[in-house]
Amino acid sequence: MKEYQILLTNDDGIESPGLWAAAEALSQLGFVHVTAPREQYSGAGRSLPSNSDGLIESRQVKVNGKIWTVYAIGGSPAQTVQHAVLEILPQKPDLVVSGINYGENVGTGVTISGTVGAALEAAALGIPALAISLETDPIHHLSYSTEVDFSAAAHFTALFARLLLTQRLPEDVDVLKVDVPIHAGSETPWKITHITRQSYYAPVQPARTSLDGPGVLKYARVDNPHHPPGSDAYTLRVEGLVSVTPLSLDLTSRVAFEELERVLKQAADH
Repeated sequence: MKEYQILLTNDDGIESPGLWAAAEALSQLGFVHVTAPREQYSGAGRSLPSNSDGLIESRQVKVNGKIWTVYAIGGSPAQTVQHAVLEILPQKPDLVVSGINYGENVGTGVTISGTVGAALEAAALGIPALAISLETDPIHHLSYSTEVDFSAAAHFTALFARLLLTQRLPEDVDVLKVDVPIHAGSETPWKITHITRQSYYAPVQPARTSLDGPGVLKYARVDNPHHPPGSDAYTLRVEGLVSVTPLSLDLTSRVAFEELERVLKQAADH
């Protein structure tokens, strides 16, 4: 029987407990290769920075009582996928999993997420991909807090990984984006959702006295009660269910081309 080859990465970095919770869960499904950013790399999207050093450092870690050789990489989450496929793995993996992320990735900011970006990069390389995130209090974002319980998210990581390994998804579903509520358990229902157009995180104006001084941009969760039913944010925050959003690499608007052409020509004629 074939042993599935799974590539696991994240955007929180090689030290993240969320990464290792996913590693333990996925180890029941096949051979797990781990390549993750050397440092915290949240908010990178699918970026491929030209100034990444690309250094690949092998490390020995214990997972489920066994010693694994894993790789910390000097680069973005998407670049860790590229390095893994081009240099480290003997062949393309059957699946790429990105996560488990500290903090939900929902709403119009999903393209900012390095968790989602790594999964999109895998999809662009022709590999089925899963991006999984756990709703957490914002104080735990960008942390390696041990107060966060990843057990439910690990359950859903294995669940959807198994589905992606054994089922061919419909055409145009390139990534499954899964967001697990903070109080979820293994019995929490899941639901197919769409991305809400409402803001979920908003940038916060830097606190500084002059424009030539340092000013770090931060973000805050938006308290928005108007997320539409059926959206990822509504499903996660209002219904308390696991949100499963199919993502496509095709970012083309779903507008009727004839309508758009009519509007553009009408504007051009004036």
